[in-house]
Amino acid sequence: MVSFFTDLSTEMVYPLVPLYLTSVFGATPALVGLIEGIAESVASLLKVYSGYISDKFQRKKLLAIAGYSTGILYKLMLIVAGSWAGILFARVIDRFGKGIRTAPRDVLVSESADKASMGNAFGLHKALDMAGAAVGILITFLIFKNVTNDFDYKTLFWISIIPAIIGLCMFFFIKEKYAERQPNKSLHFWKNLKELDGQLKMYLLVVFLFTLGNSSNAFLLLKAKAVGFDNVSVILLYFIFNVTAAALSMPLGSLSDRIGRKKLLVTGYLVFAIVYLGFAAAFNQPFMYFMFVLYGVFTAMTAGVERAFVAEIAPAELKGTMLGLQSTVAGVALLPASIITGALWTAFGDVVPFVFGAGMSLAAAFVLIVFMRGGGALHNAALP
Repeated sequence: MVSFFTDLSTEMVYPLVPLYLTSVFGATPALVGLIEGIAESVASLLKVYSGYISDKFQRKKLLAIAGYSTGILYKLMLIVAGSWAGILFARVIDRFGKGIRTAPRDVLVSESADKASMGNAFGLHKALDMAGAAVGILITFLIFKNVTNDFDYKTLFWISIIPAIIGLCMFFFIKEKYAERQPNKSLHFWKNLKELDGQLKMYLLVVFLFTLGNSSNAFLLLKAKAVGFDNVSVILLYFIFNVTAAALSMPLGSLSDRIGRKKLLVTGYLVFAIVYLGFAAAFNQPFMYFMFVLYGVFTAMTAGVERAFVAEIAPAELKGTMLGLQSTVAGVALLPASIITGALWTAFGDVVPFVFGAGMSLAAAFVLIVFMRGGGALHNAALP
C-alpha cells in the first residue's frame, strides 16, 4: 500500500514532466533524454550502498521511509522550478529517494515470502505499484480533460502531494523482520569481482545490455505525440499501459514460481523487442494503443520476476546488497541509454532510436539463452 499511494502520487506527475519540459521550457528530445538519464543514473549509485546499509544495520524500514519521503520534496521542487535546470534538480531529488528506498523495500518484500512464492510476492507488490500508477494517471487524465482554459501544471503538482503523505502513513502498519547477520560481511565484490557468483555476474551483464536499449518512458510519450496524440490522449495511453501491467504482474509472477524465471525473462525481452519495433513503425493511433498494451505485458513479465530471481540466489546476509547492485547496474546503464536515444532521435528522427532499443533487447535475450544453456541458478529457479 506504501507503493500504491506513492506511485499514485508519482504518476500524477510523471507523464506531465516531458510535456511540461517541451511546452513550457522549450526542451528538445535530446535535452529530455539528458535530464532523465542524469536523474536515473546519479541516483542509482546509491542503491547498492543503501542495500548494504540495510544488510549491515538491519534498518530496512527506516531507510525505506527516508527514501519515500523525498517524493514530497520532489513535487515542491517542481512547483518552484523556473527552468529546465530546476526540473533536472527535482528529478535528481526524486530518483535520489528511489535510490535509497529500492533495495530495503525489496528486502522487506522478499522476507515476507518463502522461495516457493517469491515470484507471487514480488508480483503482488508490482501489481499494487502499477495499480497506484494507473489511478494517478487516471486522475491526471480526468483533470486534464475537463479543464477548459490553459492547464495549470503546478496545481496538479500540489494535489499530488496528498497521496504521497498517505503512502508514508502506511509505514505504521509494516512490521520489520530482524535477521542475524555476519558482522564482518562487507562489499567484497567491489574488491574482488571473481568472488561474485558467476550466474549473478552474467545476469548483471544481461541487465546492462538490455537497459542500454530501454530508455526513459518519456520517449514513448513523445513518440505518441509525434503520431498525433494530444496531451490528454498521451496520458490515457500511459494509463492503459499501467492498467495492463497491474492486472498481469501477480499472475505472471506466480507463473514464474511454477515454470522458472528464465522462460519468462527471455519471453519478456522478446516482447520488448516487438514493442520497440512497433513504436518504430507506428503509423496510426489505434496501433499505438495496442503497443502500449503490449508494453504493459512486457513490464508484468519482467519487473517483479527480475527481483525475485536476484532475491532467491543472493546470500541471505547480502540480499539487500545484491538487490541494490542489480538496480545500480540498470540505473548506470540508463544514462547512456537516454543520451543515445535522445541523440538518435534528434539526428535521425523517431524511428532509429526504437530500432536500436529492439536490437539491444534481442542481444540481452541471446546472452540470457546462452547463459541458461551453461547451467546455473536460472535453470533451477522454478519449484522442484
